[in-house]
Amino acid sequence: MQRSKFLVGVVGGATAVVALGGLGTYLLAGTESTSRLDDYSTTSVDGHKALAANIVAGRTESKYHPLPWVGDKVSGITCPTGLKAVTGASITCTGKKGDGGSVRIPVRVTKADAESVTWKFER
Repeated sequence: MQRSKFLVGVVGGATAVVALGGLGTYLLAGTESTSRLDDYSTTSVDGHKALAANIVAGRTESKYHPLPWVGDKVSGITCPTGLKAVTGASITCTGKKGDGGSVRIPVRVTKADAESVTWKFER
């Protein structure tokens, strides 16, 4: 009887650890970001307000590999232009993998208004 209670406790504890680990991974591995459009982060692309290329590159690099078991380690991400603050606008940034190869990172605007832009990248 005591052995079965112990086994239930071990299985229950392991399940809780796995569930919390999965939730933590989900929360930390998000690929969506909302950025304010202010004097420091805004540029112009084809006459539209845009999020500056260095802001998109920096945020993508910081979120691309948040945990060792999520995504490839990348560095030196660059974006060709700013990201237009227009829903559906997209650019492709590039970065370097740890093994020396390169990776293309599609970035797309999901929501935009006069004050901010919400965008996400593909891992």
